[in-house]
Amino acid sequence: MTFETLLLDKKAHVTTITLNRPPNNAVSWQMLQDFGKAIDDLAADRETRVLVITGSGVKSFSAGMDVMDAMAHPDIGEIGRALWTKVDLFEKPVIAAINGHALGGGCELALACHFRFMADNPKALMGCPEVNLGIIPGWGGTQRMTRLLGRTKALDLMLNARRLSPKEAFEIGLVEKLYPPEELMTEVMEYAAALAERAPLSVQAIIKSSTAFIYKGITEGLKVEAATSKACVSSKDATEGFTAFIEKRKPNFTGE
Repeated sequence: MTFETLLLDKKAHVTTITLNRPPNNAVSWQMLQDFGKAIDDLAADRETRVLVITGSGVKSFSAGMDVMDAMAHPDIGEIGRALWTKVDLFEKPVIAAINGHALGGGCELALACHFRFMADNPKALMGCPEVNLGIIPGWGGTQRMTRLLGRTKALDLMLNARRLSPKEAFEIGLVEKLYPPEELMTEVMEYAAALAERAPLSVQAIIKSSTAFIYKGITEGLKVEAATSKACVSSKDATEGFTAFIEKRKPNFTGE
């Protein structure tokens, strides 16, 4: 797959999407079209077990929406909100490798990912300052930042248009891990590779069950857990997992 605004790289069972509109990797209408196609293709790709999203260069993960493009495409908000929700609902682990600024729509994309690892670059900033433009974090930011941080902290960040340094983002819980910039991708790929060795059906079942709880509550979440648990128990991977345990060896999961 080749795209105008993205780079795709597949290594073993880990696929990396690189937002490629340097230096700021602003999210354009075309990038959203490319991103939507890539996400749909990777969701159906059995070889991809883990997805990593990062930005090209060293300055920005994504500095947010391309304002000029947004003026030319009034539907860009609806498209962005729908696509970032696809990331949130993705049934394979998604890691945001935040290599620089993550602002506005870029921050909202990171919030939609399951994990957020950030380069400890003191010049990088993270936040949703849309209120300064007279708009709001409308690509899911009001919901996902509140989910992640709680209402009071999220409101403080959004209403005051706060832009946090990597250290501040880590301390408040906006990102899970910080790494020296030159080590970020190595650490992310090691983490992704370890996840890719897990039983794919089990990983997807866990993500799907926890996501059902977030979106629909514990009653529906338990139903999804019961159904996916039953499917996992009867899988070839479950047989392999138990056999490997008895034989005291590392399991080789195939996703069947």
